[in-house]
Amino acid sequence: MEPARPVPDPSRPLDLLVIGAGPTGLAAGAAALKAGLDVALLDRGGLCEGIRSYPTDLGFFTTRERLEIAGVPFAIPDSKPTRRQALAYYREVARHWQVPLALHEEVTAVRRAGDGFEVTTRRGEEERRWRSGAVALASGYFGRPVRLGVPGEDLTWVSSRYREPYGHYGDRVVVVGGGNSAAEAALELYRWDAQVTIVHRGAAFRAGVKYWLKPDLENRVAEGSIRALLETTVEAFVDGAVEVRTPEGRRSIPADAAYVLVGYLPELELARQVGVSVDPSTLIPAVDRETCESDVPGFFIAGTLQAGRFTNRIFIENSRDHGPRIAACLARRRGDDGVAGELLAGVGPADRAATPD
Repeated sequence: MEPARPVPDPSRPLDLLVIGAGPTGLAAGAAALKAGLDVALLDRGGLCEGIRSYPTDLGFFTTRERLEIAGVPFAIPDSKPTRRQALAYYREVARHWQVPLALHEEVTAVRRAGDGFEVTTRRGEEERRWRSGAVALASGYFGRPVRLGVPGEDLTWVSSRYREPYGHYGDRVVVVGGGNSAAEAALELYRWDAQVTIVHRGAAFRAGVKYWLKPDLENRVAEGSIRALLETTVEAFVDGAVEVRTPEGRRSIPADAAYVLVGYLPELELARQVGVSVDPSTLIPAVDRETCESDVPGFFIAGTLQAGRFTNRIFIENSRDHGPRIAACLARRRGDDGVAGELLAGVGPADRAATPD
């Protein structure tokens, strides 16, 4: 039986090595193949690991055509896909283009080597080294949730990822956060008959919460179905309780489970290793938005990482063109202006609003 996907050979030098096998990485891989480049994708998880880690029943707010990549139609009857449909679609993209994938292989180091790069990876106990003329970092941000840094955060009943409410019928659940993830989790848990308390350090839920979620959450709080502790910070997680500091003083909230959903940080350590400039306050890396190349020649940054701390500004729909931009840049460098033009034919202007100066 033929393998489900092409398995790249680390001993063979590549034109482009993509770190990350999510939608942006897949778009880069497909565009590189279209340009005739030798390419491989590495990911410490499975295909589209970030989407796989989304809540089980998540539905995308974005319409299906805006999630399409690599010229493969997203052929479903629904206008807005579910998580399951998106995972199936991106699998078909990988299959259609026969993208070479090295999955469950973690990148541990990247360094300059001659005119290109050497990338060190680990899969289980095996360490491997890859060589490539160019590297594209498209690993996203979902692997690095923001931590509170308080005692007890590593207890087994405390999690930074919410998947589904089904195991929490009748449980006392504390949700920490005031954005979309916290709002969605709190509402789902409440509707599965959990006793929900939402804790947020702000005086109100974030203004950016989706327009249909915010009034729903506020109404559930107003009627007493969900308890909200605003202007409140978590001080510790202890056995069976969450210790918080409210404007009135310290309180202990009984809890069977807690979800810390306060956002994510971009994973830029690999970019720093090769010398990419990263703004210390915004964590925005130095990137040419037309080509996605950083200030280190041959090292590209694609997807949400371009937005630094502003992880809510770049999504699939406004980063799916990053792959064609990277492949076109590399094609031009080898003199294939015609191929570069074809790759950029359907690409709009760079979205400068996503990454503020």
